[in-house]
Amino acid sequence: MDQEARNGELTHHVSKKPKLTSCISEAEIRDEFSHHQHGVARINNGSFGSCPKSVLADQQKWQLKFLQQPDDFYFNSLRKGILESRAAVKDLINADDLGEISLVDNATTAAAIVLQQIGRGFTEGRFHRNDTVLMLHCAFQAVKKSIQAYVTRAGGSVVEVQLPFPLASEEEIINEFKKGIEKGKKDGKRIRLAIIDHITSMPCVVIPVRKLVKICRDEGVDQVFVDAAHAMGSIKIDVKEIGADFYVSNLHKWFFCPPSVAFLYCRKSILSSDMHHPVVSHEFGNGLPIESAWIGTRDYSAQLVIPSAVKFVSRFEGGIDGIMQRNHEQALKMARMLANAWGTSLGSPPEICAAMVMVGLPSRLRVMGEGDALRLRGHLRVRFGVEVPIHYQAPKDDGQPQAGARDKDGIITGYARISHQVYNTMEDYEKFRDAVILLVEEGQLDVDSWEEFNGIA
Repeated sequence: MDQEARNGELTHHVSKKPKLTSCISEAEIRDEFSHHQHGVARINNGSFGSCPKSVLADQQKWQLKFLQQPDDFYFNSLRKGILESRAAVKDLINADDLGEISLVDNATTAAAIVLQQIGRGFTEGRFHRNDTVLMLHCAFQAVKKSIQAYVTRAGGSVVEVQLPFPLASEEEIINEFKKGIEKGKKDGKRIRLAIIDHITSMPCVVIPVRKLVKICRDEGVDQVFVDAAHAMGSIKIDVKEIGADFYVSNLHKWFFCPPSVAFLYCRKSILSSDMHHPVVSHEFGNGLPIESAWIGTRDYSAQLVIPSAVKFVSRFEGGIDGIMQRNHEQALKMARMLANAWGTSLGSPPEICAAMVMVGLPSRLRVMGEGDALRLRGHLRVRFGVEVPIHYQAPKDDGQPQAGARDKDGIITGYARISHQVYNTMEDYEKFRDAVILLVEEGQLDVDSWEEFNGIA
């Protein structure tokens, strides 16, 4: 098979929208996720996602197909299946060309692909020493490590945009971003890459990426990479409207694929031809989509079941758009219920939330650092069967000792990031609500008691 056939148009039709016979019922949803551990309020879809039984069954078919006859699978099934998955992604994100879509393991892999290209610009002398990479301070830790590995070691510098939290509006984000660009261009430096989260992880906020990308273009930023690990299946994606050079999103978080698979969109340009997968195989030099489609013998089934996930979401009223809207509405509804019960507040307004919302925890829980947040999370898991991430937010330092969001007892320094996915029920959030109320009532708020429940003591 020549490179054009492997990387270009499919030779047969791929249905964009599977025919819907009838909407999925509540009982069928329960059955699709019946493999989830019983008794656990799983309100943390944002971390690892969830995969329905029907998609897992199709994944197992692909795995068995490989094990039955590996050579036939490699020569006659794998490439065709990868092409179909890439075509499905192309339609979902409104890309122009199939060659702009590569499938990789996760957003971390995609970040490495983009950042090693930037690193080469420094090592090959095309960039000046201390030219900058701009990023949000709350960027995913793996992205920060990739910058350290590929950029700063090669002579580049980093500017972190400090975003406030809690947030009142997206204008606060835009204003701080402009300040970061000004800092990045100081003393004649050039911003070689801006990394913008579409939905930040912790604390979670929907970032106005289209506006920030336009600012980057107006300010002469060389390239823009949108890290949208949480976006696919959570908010609408139109890569042409967004206008970034690179855009990545996981498909196993909010689009019901098994772990792990993500797409990396690289807008067609001279620069995109210099993108390479960090794992070098015999496909090196044939273009990133082909390099990514074969990085040696491994399990490719997560990439091959993307059409199965498309079929699954089509069973819901409104398809993926309907799922996204309902998850957004339910996440906000549950967040408000929790905040009202605890006498706290949300971390950001509804218009910059998606299917994850930050909810303030009672100040009496005394979350005074990252260690306390981690211990409380483990305590909720072990004692109450509640799985939810906890965020520590240091009080604002603006010269006022009482600065920061408050409840009746003091400054709110702990926030829970709740998710809503199709399998969640009201009981999940009520379980979390009651656990926090009980902790406050019992007064078991010291670190030692949490460590005992976590099995640390």
